Amino acid sequence: MATPAALPPLPFNPSRVRSYILRLPLFTRLVLLAILAFWILELQTIWSVVRWGSLTPDEIGLGSMYRLNTYPFIHMGFFHTLLNVFALTPLLERFEAEHGTLTSLALFIGPLSTLPAGLYLLVEKVLLHRNTPVVGASVWAFLLLGSEAVRTFKSHPYFSIGSYKIPTWTSPLLACIFASVLIPNTSFLGHLCAVLVGYLLGLGYLKVFVPPEKILRWIEGKLNLLGRLPHYVSVDQKTYGRYGVLPSTNPVGDRPTPLSYLGSTQRLGSSE
Repeated sequence: MATPAALPPLPFNPSRVRSYILRLPLFTRLVLLAILAFWILELQTIWSVVRWGSLTPDEIGLGSMYRLNTYPFIHMGFFHTLLNVFALTPLLERFEAEHGTLTSLALFIGPLSTLPAGLYLLVEKVLLHRNTPVVGASVWAFLLLGSEAVRTFKSHPYFSIGSYKIPTWTSPLLACIFASVLIPNTSFLGHLCAVLVGYLLGLGYLKVFVPPEKILRWIEGKLNLLGRLPHYVSVDQKTYGRYGVLPSTNPVGDRPTPLSYLGSTQRLGSSE
């Protein structure tokens, strides 16, 4: 009787992947669940989630300001969703571990969504007179890359490619360029806006938007969040210091451009 050939080893350890997923903090989990939920909703054909929630310059008004917050959760299909989830998860998980769940919630549902969106709208509509919709969590991925690059620059100012020394802070800009070249329908402008806001975050200029630690501690104690919410990261449980650590555009018509991890996915999302 022939002995069955041994299967080749997996390129990753499933138990380590499972352990990593089980350790994800609360806000990171909620963001990933929201991304998954919007992707599932987009599978139906009665109502277009992308058209409803994309960051579309001509659609922004008093009644549609919600788009400044919904566009990072919406994607242009399975692969766009998967790419952005893989890119965002380790960055967002680290941010939440450093700053806590409440701070992450306040920043990402607030200025870290609206500031890149506002900058994109200013350039896209006011300066370029275009109306390219964008969607995708790559806006947050590039923003966090920009913040990390500024912080890394302080300790490691350069990295070497051959005989060339390249400033560390430029790495997210290089990622934006490569993403726009290698990934179709990527919004270079959307990712660039995210990186610029990430630079401001890394330099400490956005600390004004961070809720005072005293208030966060009061809320946590009053509601007993640490005891009630699994995987909640308290202000006093941060791993590091308090302030450590897109979109894409579609050139065709009004299809939204997905924002991807590497700076581009005009998939900040196509709408169809």
